[in-house]
Amino acid sequence: MPEQKYQRLRQLNQAAPIATQIPHTEKHHSRTLDDPYHWLKDQNYPTVDDKNIIGYLEEENTYYQSFLKPNKPLVETIFEEFKGRTDEQETSVPYVSNGYEYQWYFRAGEEYRTRTRKNLATGEEAIFLDETALAKDHDYFVIGDWDISPDNRFLAYTFDTDGDERYQLRIKDLETDEYLDDVLNDVQGELEFNADGTKLMYALLEQGRWHSKNIKIHTIGEQQKNDISVYTEEDDGFYIGFDKTSSEEFMVIVSSQGEVEESHVLAGDFSGDLVTLVDRSEGFTQSVDHAHGEFYILANDTHSNFRLVTVSDKNPVKENWKTIIDGSDASYLLGLQTFKDFFVLKTRDLGLEKIHVLPYVSPDVSPDVSPNTSSKNLEAHIIEFPEPLFTAGLGVNPEFEQSFIRLSYESMITPHTVFDYDLTKRQLSTRKVQKIPSGYDKSQYETKRIMAPARDGVMVPVSLVYKKGFKQDGSHPMWLYGYGAYAATIEPSFSSGLLSALDRGFVYAIAHVRGGSMMSYQWYLDGKLKKRTNTFNDFVDVARHLVDEKYVSAGNISISGRSAGGELMGAAVIQAPELWRSVNLGVPFVDVLNTMLDASLPLTPPEWKEWGNPIESPEDYDLIASYSPYDNIEKREYPPMFVSGGINDPRVTYWEPAKWTARMRELKTDENLLVMRINMGAGHFSNSGRYGRLKDYAEEYAFMFLAHGIEE
Repeated sequence: MPEQKYQRLRQLNQAAPIATQIPHTEKHHSRTLDDPYHWLKDQNYPTVDDKNIIGYLEEENTYYQSFLKPNKPLVETIFEEFKGRTDEQETSVPYVSNGYEYQWYFRAGEEYRTRTRKNLATGEEAIFLDETALAKDHDYFVIGDWDISPDNRFLAYTFDTDGDERYQLRIKDLETDEYLDDVLNDVQGELEFNADGTKLMYALLEQGRWHSKNIKIHTIGEQQKNDISVYTEEDDGFYIGFDKTSSEEFMVIVSSQGEVEESHVLAGDFSGDLVTLVDRSEGFTQSVDHAHGEFYILANDTHSNFRLVTVSDKNPVKENWKTIIDGSDASYLLGLQTFKDFFVLKTRDLGLEKIHVLPYVSPDVSPDVSPNTSSKNLEAHIIEFPEPLFTAGLGVNPEFEQSFIRLSYESMITPHTVFDYDLTKRQLSTRKVQKIPSGYDKSQYETKRIMAPARDGVMVPVSLVYKKGFKQDGSHPMWLYGYGAYAATIEPSFSSGLLSALDRGFVYAIAHVRGGSMMSYQWYLDGKLKKRTNTFNDFVDVARHLVDEKYVSAGNISISGRSAGGELMGAAVIQAPELWRSVNLGVPFVDVLNTMLDASLPLTPPEWKEWGNPIESPEDYDLIASYSPYDNIEKREYPPMFVSGGINDPRVTYWEPAKWTARMRELKTDENLLVMRINMGAGHFSNSGRYGRLKDYAEEYAFMFLAHGIEE
């Protein structure tokens, strides 16, 4: 690598921390696994108090500060740019629910939202949830969920003050403004009131484990120890959760592991027996809503891209399902929401999103619950949006009976927009457009989608955005982003922060690699388990195509990804280090083999369906060992790297970025800068306040800019 290439990101004058190596060997399937940095996992985890571990992490943070200190002016410049594009007093579009109008806003300079509601009958308005006040004594604060009881009297909310995603639940009487004595601990996050507001549903986390096995019913005024389990999951490999149907007549309890889901329903008043809609033995994925005596179910039992079926809520056995929309190679059914007079279906057709409005047509709906005449006159149609390449979805639509649809919309050049869609006029009305106080001219930027050939011949979509004046001659720096797991799709959305890169000449690209589901659900299946390496190969092949097409030159691409995307970054830097100018590994899942071998970690058993089970299968062991980034670091040169993590992270444990950093320092043969920032008071999502997050991003941007020789 040319000496001048990383002039500002060379090894610091201060010596980099060197982690101690302590021999540790394990045997699996006659294979030997050596891990000299195994000691970085505190054996008392989730408690992390080993002085040697804490000492090493603090050394790394001190070294990171040594990088930041001389580059503070650049970080501050970027941070001020971010702040300048932040609406300091941003206000949401109000929505109506159960006789009240709800809204949130930020006060200038504050990190957290203030939530208000107005009684539509009296006009009285009051703050019901002041997140800033609740967060004032905490370095980290996140609201997990909140709900108002149907009689509008009680507020229940969950909050996390450590970043470990282990929430506490409190209940407030909005008539007296006093908290009830009820305090529920070890809550997973979500909550729902029952129909008369006397009970709450929540998922209880196991002691010492970030895993729920019980869905609980809490009666207001009772102690938590008296709460009743309405559903118990016996298999550690399954995640559990719940949600209320749009009709509010049922709760849907879901247990899932990878592609397998099981759904049960319970009456909205939490009475009666739990009824199974789909048993896990069926072996497919589904999502459920309800309207007019019928369940509406998206299921991929007959086609990977899902079909839409209905079934009576009186006898919802699978044998009674009726297909409304068949599965199709051309259309991936992503989600639906029911309303009184219509329902809405979101699809992705060959990678492009569509929102469909559909009438109810079931011949079995009884007259006393049938939709009104407006539904009968409604024709099925697709909502038209102003751009060909965008991301759109259902916004906040809490009322089952409403004559419009609230939608969220954005593109890579269009700021986040809230539309209300008039069903009669078939028109979009703009309710809110994200403000960019420092100014933004959309006409100065361009976006496009191209297709890049992967090594196996599959065409991978790539979303691009750049400032006008871009020359396709390989001279511009590029920022390439990727994820590729769990069917999660990185959509072509707007980022005001990204303008700091585009205005400095960058091209920003998203590689929609397999493992995500941009093109179909099969796109996801083709990037998991035995096909996992498709994800890494797609990313590298996209980069090489962009070089071939002169969007950028080899060695002038900075790459980034978080969590499973951090795993992708690790695999990409090992496969093709010569392509990258810098690498940002955010909370990276890089120690894949060790993590999948550790069944004591609460999130490992559910993950075997995504990555494989190396404990049981030697084939899975060998495959994971072949790509696990931590296990494949070699003695060679690597580009500059920015690594981040959180000590309380329950998803990607802190020792993954720490072990990666330690082994990379040991083996890399270059003088390029490697820094690690470990947040000692947060988890997977780092800073919780809006300005704290912006400061984190500014530091990461500065690292990338410096890699390209950009110093201001």
